[in-house]
Amino acid sequence: MMADVLEVRTGMGMFMGAHNRPTPRSTPSSWCTKLGTKRNAAIIASSCSTEGRTLGGQVLQRKHEAKKDDDNNIMKKKKKERVFFLDVNPISYKGSTPSLHSFAHWISLFFSQVSLTDPVIAVFDGEGAHEHRRRILPSYKAHRRKFSPWISASREAAKSPVGRSHRLISDILTRCNVPVVKVPAQEADDVVATLVEQVVEKGYRAVVASPDKDFKQLICEDVQLVMPLPELKRWSFYTLDHYITQYKCDPLSDLSLRCIVGDEADGVPGIQHLVPGFGMKTALKLLKKHGSIENLLNAAATRTVGKPYVQDALTKHASHFRRNYELLSLRRDVNIRLQEDWLHKRCMDNDLETISNFLDLLGGTQR
Repeated sequence: MMADVLEVRTGMGMFMGAHNRPTPRSTPSSWCTKLGTKRNAAIIASSCSTEGRTLGGQVLQRKHEAKKDDDNNIMKKKKKERVFFLDVNPISYKGSTPSLHSFAHWISLFFSQVSLTDPVIAVFDGEGAHEHRRRILPSYKAHRRKFSPWISASREAAKSPVGRSHRLISDILTRCNVPVVKVPAQEADDVVATLVEQVVEKGYRAVVASPDKDFKQLICEDVQLVMPLPELKRWSFYTLDHYITQYKCDPLSDLSLRCIVGDEADGVPGIQHLVPGFGMKTALKLLKKHGSIENLLNAAATRTVGKPYVQDALTKHASHFRRNYELLSLRRDVNIRLQEDWLHKRCMDNDLETISNFLDLLGGTQR
């Protein structure tokens, strides 16, 4: 099979590799299941704890004391080192419009308040990244205005203001000692998911820096998110505990949840557009019982699983849910390997000067 070129820019030069063309999307691998399921179940079931009840006139304290000891031992253990994955495309937009000012704002806060000296790996969408999903659903991310190619092959395009945007962003990141990864025909989301798996397997804790809800399906004990919050003008961490508090279910069901409710930001419609009333509350209730969209569809095909409108939606629109699953599931099989030098502590010495010069360059441009 012909292989395309993979480009990785670092402060030490260009890494060249190869990747295969897109393959059918893989189901979530076992790493997140192994890391998260037991703790998730414990947290979800905590409201049913027997702690403090009596048996034969005595308080059940032993379990409580043992749990306390375990917690203390966990606290004594050294925390795993973090590796950040920066999803560059979303923070380079203001709404649906490309914005270098948006990138400058968020990257400045990210380096100074979030990642500090921890390793950061920046990932871009490759050229033609959305074509595979748009063949399935033409509306997929169709509302976004495009930057021109990341590094244009033509001098004319490279001289245009938009043509320089990705080159500028890439140069800023490289000067700040961040490797920049782009795989042709692959979305950044899939590249990040693949690399996150490799980082976790090496014993690190992965943190994905992105506003994209797609990444919630990766959350587990050793994978968390940090999201830009425009209304608060800061980044905010989002962990396994936050997810369970918000949804009262396991993150392993997140993909199935969004197959039902859709993702408006990506142009993926939910079932509520076809069956009004079938929303988040109903979806969560069904997934708590059945675990996944596939289990739910299989059950609905043989027996009644809900109210008539729910049963009707699951049996008549099964193809809608399966299409959404294919669109929204993140691949973990992109042909890219984690490089050891990407895991080195990041030197911050160039940050202030590099970002200040970038802001000066943007001073006279339109926001």
